[in-house]
Amino acid sequence: MIDGIAIYVLWLREMTRFLRAKSRVIGTLGMPLFFMVFLGFGFSRAQVPNLPPGVSYIEYLVPGIIGMTLLFSSTFSGISVLWDREFGFLKEIMVAPVSRVSIVLGRIAGGATTALLQGAAILLLSVLLGFSLPGIAGLLGAILFMLLVSVTFISLGLVFASNMKDIHGFNLITNFVVFPLFLLSGALFPLENLPPAVQAFAYVNPLTYGVDGLRGTLLGVSAFPVPLDLAVLLLSSLVMIALGSFFFERCQC
Repeated sequence: MIDGIAIYVLWLREMTRFLRAKSRVIGTLGMPLFFMVFLGFGFSRAQVPNLPPGVSYIEYLVPGIIGMTLLFSSTFSGISVLWDREFGFLKEIMVAPVSRVSIVLGRIAGGATTALLQGAAILLLSVLLGFSLPGIAGLLGAILFMLLVSVTFISLGLVFASNMKDIHGFNLITNFVVFPLFLLSGALFPLENLPPAVQAFAYVNPLTYGVDGLRGTLLGVSAFPVPLDLAVLLLSSLVMIALGSFFFERCQC
């Protein structure tokens, strides 16, 4: 049975931890800004093949960098499970009279909110680089895509954390998975520039549809229909929530 109070308490805890750790906020925004500034200006005069007509490289890059921010912050949020296990907080949660599904949903809610704040910060900072914000409908659509991307990859991080006990091993395995997902998402360049055999891997990557959906809502151009992007992300988020709950319920916490 889902406990709304437990979900709220865990969400509030994640938000409090995030807002108190100012170094964490700065650190999570540093790398995306680095990519956006140096790649955006470095390739601004380059002829990148297959860019959508009328879209500059910096405009094409911004949704990809937002996707990168969501991917990294969401997946690595799973490490909090390992820290809580290390310091005994997880054991205290487990003996509380709430279902583990509620614990999973609370963690996902907190992680998704912090990831949304980071993605929104990158979007606002991109205005300083010349990116134009869309209307209200576009912004609301972008928020929906950011939410679904966050939920998908927070759940993936929970799957990893539920099956591991070593924090260093978590970082290694997560990096091994996260970087290919990022590079094969079309965040930095159009998927048409990849060899056909590699494109097949990109098409089964949920982040591909998240980045494409962000471009569709923020720029009005996308490789796939935006409803298709939304449907794939919605399905992937539901599947990953189910997997995260399944493995978390069976972990030896």
